[in-house]
Amino acid sequence: MDDRQIIQLYWQRDERAVAETDRKYGAYCRAIAMNLLGERRDAEECVSDAYHQAWRSMPPQRPDCLRAWLGRVVRNLSLNRWQRARAKKRGGGMECLLSELEECVPSPRTVEGQLESERLGAVLSGWLHQLPREDRVLFVRRYWYGEALKDLARERGERAGRLAQRMYRLRAGLRRELEKEGITL
Repeated sequence: MDDRQIIQLYWQRDERAVAETDRKYGAYCRAIAMNLLGERRDAEECVSDAYHQAWRSMPPQRPDCLRAWLGRVVRNLSLNRWQRARAKKRGGGMECLLSELEECVPSPRTVEGQLESERLGAVLSGWLHQLPREDRVLFVRRYWYGEALKDLARERGERAGRLAQRMYRLRAGLRRELEKEGITL
């Protein structure tokens, strides 16, 4: 079943919409949640919550790309769950991931940071688009989908240390681009 048909099932309030969504995108959604949370039960709950949000959101929403829409919802739900768990206790799989980026991406917790978040998104998007495809894919898989460095290295047939260096150079390039654009760190 294609995305248009699945979205139509949501609009018709047909319960098959959730089953078809899970059949087509369940593994994708669970992978995102697992990469960010590291615990199967939490990941499953986030995916279930994403399906519930899809049910509540369609209609009125009609996503252009259901896969991207679901990925964003699952990622946001997973990050929210991670932050709640982190507030209760320090640690978790995301802490390492975020600490790698904190040296080059400013915190949005200030009023100024919130005002610049849109600009930051535009600069980040432009920077990603100027990268070679392979670097862009690596960066997004690591920092958007939260894939482990060792898994990415194994898939590429290279040492994790070598890939870590590459990711370091990419983050340094991002930092230079942000500084050039006047975004304070």
